[in-house]
This record gives sequence, structure tokens and C-alpha cells, in this order.
Amino acid sequence: SGDMMKKYKYLIISILISLGVGGLSALITGGDMDTYKYLSKPPLSPPSVLFPIVWTILFILMGISAYMVYVSKDRNKDSALTVYVIQLIINFFWSIIFFSLKLRLLAIFWIILLLVLIIIMIVKFYRISNKAGLLQIPYLIWTCFATYLTIAIYILNR
Repeated sequence: SGDMMKKYKYLIISILISLGVGGLSALITGGDMDTYKYLSKPPLSPPSVLFPIVWTILFILMGISAYMVYVSKDRNKDSALTVYVIQLIINFFWSIIFFSLKLRLLAIFWIILLLVLIIIMIVKFYRISNKAGLLQIPYLIWTCFATYLTIAIYILNR
């Protein structure tokens, strides 16, 4: 049962790390996110209330996925987890760049960098654990959608 507790501890820590990154970014961005409702938005733009719900689910999936890689015996896990950490850092700064700094053109390039890192991470994770890779697919899809929104909002609000 000690092993089981250790496993759960690492799983919980892994989920808390990803949620913490998202939560801290949201905290720093804070009231700047309110500007979203005043921006001209493209078709398919979701209501602001949806973003924290979706991101919470995605960060939980990210944490579970990273945990699966972390506990694997695969010799490539350090490389995969390095990409995971780098993409988390890039993710962390995106909302600050977009909302707080209002550097929307930079935010486009930043989110494209994030997409590339997510794809590399998925490939690395998938090679270690198919499930770990697949758990990141909703994150990739949502980030593709976020890329569309970022580009469209930049164009519509110049």
C-alpha cells in the first residue's frame, strides 16, 4: 500500500503542477482577461465562461499524461518531460502576452511555437505510452482552436 500511496502522490503532484501553471497565469493575467468581451471576435468564439472550464480539464489531462511518462521505465522519458516543461512555460506566458501586454501579433507567433512544442511532446509521449500521447490530443485540438481565435482577434481588432 506504500507503493500505491507513492503512485497517487506523484499523480496528484503532476496534476497540481499543470493546474498551478494555468492558475498562476490566470491570476497574473487577472482582470486583463475581461477585455476579451470587448474585442471584436470571429465566428465560433466561445463565451468567456467556457475558457476556465476547458483549461482546467486540459491541465488535468496534461498532468495525468505527464505522470504516465514520469513513472515509465523508458529511457527517453527525461527528453519527453523536458519538452513538456518547456511547453508549459510557453503556455504560461501566452495569456500574459495576449491579454496583459496586448502584444497580439507576438501572441500569434507564441501560440504557433506552443503548437509545435505540443506536437513534439505528443510524439515523444506516444512513443513512451500510447495513452499518455492520446491524452494530450484534446490540448492540441483546443490550442489549434485558440490559434484561430488569436489570429482572427488580431485581424479584427487592429
